[in-house]
Amino acid sequence: MTNQNKVEEILRETHVLQEGHFLLTSGRHSNQYMQCARLLEYPSHMETVIQAIVNQMEDQDIDIVIGPAMGGIIVAYELARQLKVRNFFAERVEGEMTLRRGFEIPKDAKVLIAEDVITTGGSVQEVIDIVKQQGGEVAGVAVLVDRSNGAVDFGCPLYAAYRAQILSYEAESCPLCEEEGNLSLQKPGSRK
Repeated sequence: MTNQNKVEEILRETHVLQEGHFLLTSGRHSNQYMQCARLLEYPSHMETVIQAIVNQMEDQDIDIVIGPAMGGIIVAYELARQLKVRNFFAERVEGEMTLRRGFEIPKDAKVLIAEDVITTGGSVQEVIDIVKQQGGEVAGVAVLVDRSNGAVDFGCPLYAAYRAQILSYEAESCPLCEEEGNLSLQKPGSRK
């Protein structure tokens, strides 16, 4: 069984992959949602899925792993644990992603950005900007799930435990909204 197949099996078993009508953090609508928080209920599965990412990073030299709050915090921690490096998280203050709590990126530190799932990559890009502003070097982005199936380009390597092309729609052209007896729109994400 390939790593992708093993990861997909785990994602289904832990009810990460959900079906319905969802409002994504990006504002887009989708008939599928990846509730990665469900994976965090099972530390041994989380360890396996993160190992699938680490296996892709052969010979990568990483100093720090940073994840955006909320979804990236535990992902970043487990990546840092397996890579045996420091771990930070970024959080929103008055709507702006920032490093707080005394976290500082040393100049030229090689930083891996970690996130649970990406669709458009907005939160990851905000963390990349922080790393660059502080003089760090972005060594790559690691995600549990890449909903774009590789379409998002951060200008650095993208490591994903699971890649899928999951359709999403602009709200005003969502076919799920137009269907007779349509499913109610759910917003399971963490951002308001």
